[in-house]
Amino acid sequence: MLKNLKANLSLGVRRVDPVLLLCTVALLGVSLLTIWGAVDNFGMSKLRMQLAMGILGVFATFVIANLDYHVILDRLFWFMLIFSAAILAVTLVVGTTGAAMETTNKSWLTIPIIGIDIQPSEFVKITFICTFSKHLWTVHDRINHPKTLLGLLLHAGLIVGLILLSGDLGVALVYMVLVLIMLFCSGLHLWYFGGAIAVIALALPFLWDYLAAYQQDRILVGFNPELDPLYRGWQPLLSRQCIENGGLFGVGLFGGGDYEQLAASHTDFILSTVAEKFGFVGVILVLSVLVVMVIRILWIARRARRDCGMYLCVGVAAVMIAQILENVGMCLGLLPVVGLTLPFVSCGGSSLLATFMLVGIVHSVSAHRPGLRGA
Repeated sequence: MLKNLKANLSLGVRRVDPVLLLCTVALLGVSLLTIWGAVDNFGMSKLRMQLAMGILGVFATFVIANLDYHVILDRLFWFMLIFSAAILAVTLVVGTTGAAMETTNKSWLTIPIIGIDIQPSEFVKITFICTFSKHLWTVHDRINHPKTLLGLLLHAGLIVGLILLSGDLGVALVYMVLVLIMLFCSGLHLWYFGGAIAVIALALPFLWDYLAAYQQDRILVGFNPELDPLYRGWQPLLSRQCIENGGLFGVGLFGGGDYEQLAASHTDFILSTVAEKFGFVGVILVLSVLVVMVIRILWIARRARRDCGMYLCVGVAAVMIAQILENVGMCLGLLPVVGLTLPFVSCGGSSLLATFMLVGIVHSVSAHRPGLRGA
């Protein structure tokens, strides 16, 4: 019995991709180190929460890696689809926004009895990628048929629409990028993308009027913080100052001070905090690990191209790419501040745990792709 247990544990460990695991643990280490160095400003509760969610996330990675994604998609497709729509709808009705925020977003849901706040849209990324991947694989041989595309757009539109209704434009944009990249990788004809671009160009004036005044200001000032340097542009400009203050090697783990004035220096602007403490070298190391992680996910996707595992990996990579580019862009004051975290580095329980679970799906694809099933 002991031999069997050891054999099962050994097999379970081997099913975790070592490169991905090393990348995620390294990024989590940077996150914990940065929060520890700023604990006087962030608070000890942030460090405890990040450590707890990190440990839980690593555990979830090993569990999900040992689950056969084929079985999960076959048996739980409808459950995951209904769950995704239901929890977003419930959040839309009884959800809350963060404290001291100027938005009216309903992005957070309080779990009864235990009183823990979660951000459902972070976890819906997991179920949506699973259901959309299964849907794509089911219709991949007729992807360019208009009725097929309509069904896919209705599937995506249900989830994205509910997130847009909640007012969380930043997360909705991630989902849109996710859908576009997955459709592109499925072989959808470029004429469809050209048509979509034309429709968006024509609809932009109407979409702009639909946005709330603060959302319009965020977008305009996001691309040019100097338009409102004393109010909406102040945070991006201060973020740049943090990066400049860090120089090449940073001011040290417990040094710095500019980051303390950033309203979201532990979440949205965590890269600016890293830059001030560890300098340009620290930022390059973090971004290099993120790039390696994305490349590894796409490499696993290529090896799983014979079934829906490819779509799962592409979906996870799309989420990573969208969040990395937007987060870096807003820290540099080049893109609007839309409240997106930097994967594995930003402080945030829902975001961190959900991202670990997303990468856990990639581990599962790597371990159970065609040719390895039953191993």
